[in-house]
Amino acid sequence: MQMNKTLKGLLALSAVVTVFSTFSVQAQTQTQTSAPQGGNAEQTIANNKLSAGDEKALKDMAQANINEIAAAKIALNKAQSAEVKTFAQKMAGDHGDALTKVKAVAKQKGVTLPTEPDTKHKAMATKLEKQSGGAFDRMYMENAGVMDHKMVLSTLKSDAMKIKDPDVRALAEAHTPVVEQHLKSAEHMAM
Repeated sequence: MQMNKTLKGLLALSAVVTVFSTFSVQAQTQTQTSAPQGGNAEQTIANNKLSAGDEKALKDMAQANINEIAAAKIALNKAQSAEVKTFAQKMAGDHGDALTKVKAVAKQKGVTLPTEPDTKHKAMATKLEKQSGGAFDRMYMENAGVMDHKMVLSTLKSDAMKIKDPDVRALAEAHTPVVEQHLKSAEHMAM
């Protein structure tokens, strides 16, 4: 008799949990579809998960922006030429704005981004710190200006063809002309 009461109690509790779970999932789905992110009214929680390629593209964009911002900060302190300082200021501003947009999409998609320059750019920062005057200006423009922007542009164009998520694709498409303009400016200054 005692066992029957316990069993009935567990079954009743199980039924209540099932009902609340169902309502919770329905409420979550309704919240997602009534307040879409990225403009897609049919988007649900499952659709927010990025493919490995799209996640990599998002992380690549973040890393490129982080690397450029770090190099620009060094240049703002060490550059001799007013033209190089102006370029560095533009890099800090443009890449700072771009990073803010990448972070917003990453947060929406549940992607953890890098937070500091990669190993290659940390090594370059160490080399830049040891330079001064015209030697610093040339090294900064050759590396952060020309070489990095060529690499980033190539990666953006390659990634953009493979990106499936519309929000990540929009970021790549918005970044591409900015990076192209940075590269043109850097190449002009490096001549």
